[in-house]
Amino acid sequence: MFWHQKTVEEVIRDLRTSLKGLSPEKAQKRFREYGPNELKEKKKRTPFTMFLDQFKDFMILVLIAAAIISGLIGDPEDTIAIIIIVVLNAVIGFVQEYRAEKAMATLKKMAAHTALVLRNGEPTNIPASELVPGDIVLLEAGKVVPADIRLTEAVQLKAEEAALTGESVPIEKHAMTLPDADLPIGDRKNMVYKGTALSYGRGAGIVVATGMNTELGKIAAMLQEEEEVKTPLQKRLTAFGKNLAFAVLAICVLVFAIGVFRGESPLLMLLTAISLAVAAIPEALPAVITISLALGAKKLVRQNALIRKLPAVETLGSVTYICSDKTGTLTLNRMTVEEVYLDKEVVNSNEGGVRSKKGSVAHRTPHSEFFTALSLSNDAQEDASGDLIGDPTETALYVFAKENGFNKSELGKVHPRVAEITFDSERKCMTTFHKINPHSLVSFTKGAMEVLLEKADYQLTSEGIKPVDREDLLQKNEKMAGNGLRVIGIAMRRWNALPEDISPENVEKGLTLLGLVGIMDPPREEVKEAVSLCKTAGIVPVMITGDHPVTAMAIARRLDMIEDGSKAVITGRELERLSLEEFEEKVDHLRVYARVAPEQKLKIIKALQDRGQFVAMTGDGVNDAPALKRADIGVAMGITGTDVSKEAAHMILLDDNFATIVKAVKEGRRIFDNIRKFIKYTMTSNSGEIWTIFLAPFFGLPIPLLPIHILWINLITDGLPGLALAAEPAEKEVMSRPPRHPKESIFTHGLGTHIIWVGLLMGFVSLFTQAWSIKTGHTHWQTMVFTVLCLSQMGHVLAIRSERESLFSQGLFSNKPLLGAFALTFALQMATIYVPFLNPIFKTEPLTFAELMFTLALASVVFIAVETEKLLLRRRKITS
Repeated sequence: MFWHQKTVEEVIRDLRTSLKGLSPEKAQKRFREYGPNELKEKKKRTPFTMFLDQFKDFMILVLIAAAIISGLIGDPEDTIAIIIIVVLNAVIGFVQEYRAEKAMATLKKMAAHTALVLRNGEPTNIPASELVPGDIVLLEAGKVVPADIRLTEAVQLKAEEAALTGESVPIEKHAMTLPDADLPIGDRKNMVYKGTALSYGRGAGIVVATGMNTELGKIAAMLQEEEEVKTPLQKRLTAFGKNLAFAVLAICVLVFAIGVFRGESPLLMLLTAISLAVAAIPEALPAVITISLALGAKKLVRQNALIRKLPAVETLGSVTYICSDKTGTLTLNRMTVEEVYLDKEVVNSNEGGVRSKKGSVAHRTPHSEFFTALSLSNDAQEDASGDLIGDPTETALYVFAKENGFNKSELGKVHPRVAEITFDSERKCMTTFHKINPHSLVSFTKGAMEVLLEKADYQLTSEGIKPVDREDLLQKNEKMAGNGLRVIGIAMRRWNALPEDISPENVEKGLTLLGLVGIMDPPREEVKEAVSLCKTAGIVPVMITGDHPVTAMAIARRLDMIEDGSKAVITGRELERLSLEEFEEKVDHLRVYARVAPEQKLKIIKALQDRGQFVAMTGDGVNDAPALKRADIGVAMGITGTDVSKEAAHMILLDDNFATIVKAVKEGRRIFDNIRKFIKYTMTSNSGEIWTIFLAPFFGLPIPLLPIHILWINLITDGLPGLALAAEPAEKEVMSRPPRHPKESIFTHGLGTHIIWVGLLMGFVSLFTQAWSIKTGHTHWQTMVFTVLCLSQMGHVLAIRSERESLFSQGLFSNKPLLGAFALTFALQMATIYVPFLNPIFKTEPLTFAELMFTLALASVVFIAVETEKLLLRRRKITS
């Protein structure tokens, strides 16, 4: 129902009520019919179910199978390690999901607890949950609106609706009928909505919707309907896990069959095949991912980004669109004077033409009159701690006057206020009287430009008082408004004494116009650079706001978000008229969405996702919560954000700054790069082990490694060195390349090829070691193969720290954890060879110095080969 279109009489008739309210009996009957005025929650999963759901991931199931196999072949260390990793993963996932369930509870907290209603004409306080359609509610400043209400009376009533609409300033309300059916919520000024706060005045109205039928209720329903989408990493790892499991199974069956065919012991071949299967599965991968994400999250907190759901850290690296709210994220969330019209010229306040320069225009007549008016005809004030209290527009004028040397507290003592005519939405202006000296007064009037122009006969210039130049003023007003500024006129009138008739009709006429002030919530200085960085990184920044199109376009132009404004901007009303097919054709070209409703934010995100985009959505209001949940990554505001938006989001900006998102994107890309490096490292190592055992029979060689060797290499090389890769710094060009395609395989950009050719090289180097040792009569050949394969992997991990950059230009000490892991792994490997009591356990024998040098030389072949590959890549890039 479009209640804003109906007259008060029509609303009373349709809801079968009266201005005296319902009778207790009728209210009770309606309560049974409509139910309590509360937000309903769908059935929740129990914590135990949520915990069990963490084990459904395919990669986790593969690891559990590996743990069981390890236990059966008598390798409890691997079993324990895998179980710890799996349980840790499940606990982290459970904690994140459990916290996400709080979003609905937080939404419910926004509701008012009590309401003052009329029952048979008598004011009665009742629990807000007992409100029903048709109730007459009495409203006053400081209260939370208990239901959706059509106003019947509004006396200077203002409502803070930023949480619901994104509008940055309090909205003035009235009780008049609004004929337009398509008005967005922010423009329905004869309505107040459940969960919003009243900041000024008083009023009364008829309850037209309660519970889930309210605008807040609709958001709650959307919030519960929206499923969170899987992160790109989760999707990639699921596919990777399935492919890996089938590949490992096929290889192990082949190795077993070839070994038995060659006459090897079936039991030995079974144990070898099973050991190979355990080694081939990168059980440290979930731990590496979790630790990478956790370290990234810790780093991001220092950069003012708090991660609520760990996978969100990596998701940022895939983002192709950032849909950002305007107020407080792209802008300062603080109304500021941007331009002033003084003495027939417009001056930009940011260019120093007005602000506190010695001898600035602020201190030259007649401009001192203008700044005195800004300071004195103002209800804003500072509290004891220096914080400003008052309407955002008034505080902007207060700050501007003070910055130019006109301090209200000092001026107020010299020129005290003696009378006033308060602001009302019909007159659109206010007037205050101030004593100049014992024999004269001045009245200052400020308000909407078009209103003051009708009331003014003169304007003050440096040449004195002149007749008002309406054409020039209208032109300047239009230009300032076209820049997205809210234009306020300032005028004065001198009096010999306080008039007996202090009425608007008597006082607000024959005024002398002093100037115009253009106010807006300006963009943050650092955001323009962040928007530019987004574009360099292949990310499209988009503004989605509940604010006016003119204001939104002005901010977008200043931030270089739009080039061709006419094609790149759309309003909620225009969006409503488009079919989904028509909208999806346009969505790639749109950069600014103005005056949009909550469900439209959701529609925008779904349309972008349908077009294959990966979307980050920022927001602070209740209206943003469903979209934050649906987005690939939801980013809530830490300062201005509602608790509901924070609970629905994946990440919270502690400084509410768009620029912080760009830092987080860089961190996300670094983390994914490092996870990819770990996969490159561990899968190449596993590939080397598989090729060594698989190819040996084709060269007529005995099995090169025993099960204990395979499991030991797997234990010491996969663990610490792999985890240390998580600390690798970002690549130099990390923000100069486009985002990864969300459906892109983890093995693209040469990763799969690298795993095969370097794995084959490891295998051939190991088999060459075996063949040469046997041929030259070295009885320690198995220990030599064992050492070469282990240390080849260590050389490989040093070489793959960067995709292109040489280890020597990076510096050995730029990743100290990796250097430490390398040293520890080397020491442990040497211990298996030279510590006597370990020789029978690992089936090893001490190597001579010559044999050790030979194995070290062969182990460095892989390092040299990978560094050569990177050199060729660098040269190819330079020549291209």
